[in-house]
Amino acid sequence: MDKIIVQKEDFDLSTEVSLARECNSGTGAIVSFVGTVRDIEGNKLQSMTLEHYPQMTEKSLEEIASKARERWDIQSITIIHRIGELKVSDQIVLVVTTSKHRQDAFDSCNFIMDYLKTDAPFWKKESINDKDSWVDSRGSDTDQKNRWDL
Repeated sequence: MDKIIVQKEDFDLSTEVSLARECNSGTGAIVSFVGTVRDIEGNKLQSMTLEHYPQMTEKSLEEIASKARERWDIQSITIIHRIGELKVSDQIVLVVTTSKHRQDAFDSCNFIMDYLKTDAPFWKKESINDKDSWVDSRGSDTDQKNRWDL
């Protein structure tokens, strides 16, 4: 069972892991990743605003989950991505994967995050020292995604 949500509200890691665990009694591994807003190099980040096109974004997240399912034996996938204005230390994204074996859970979670960073249609605007600027994707994120193509 997959849970894919884009929302303004925060999420609770413990609750989401418990829900993922309940999906299958044969679960042997649960891997989670939580991404948070960070201030890079003391730039005095005041906030980050994430925007998206609702139907386009959900479809993209479903495609990413489907690609992960094609590669690994996954029992459940949870993707929760927040939108709106977020402050430093706020949670942005949660990915939880469950499987019978740990390597499938680790690899699929990592894969999903790499694809979220590059392929999911979210736009990020940072407010630093009362100036707003749109954040471009980083080459290192693309490099991480490209390693799965080997």
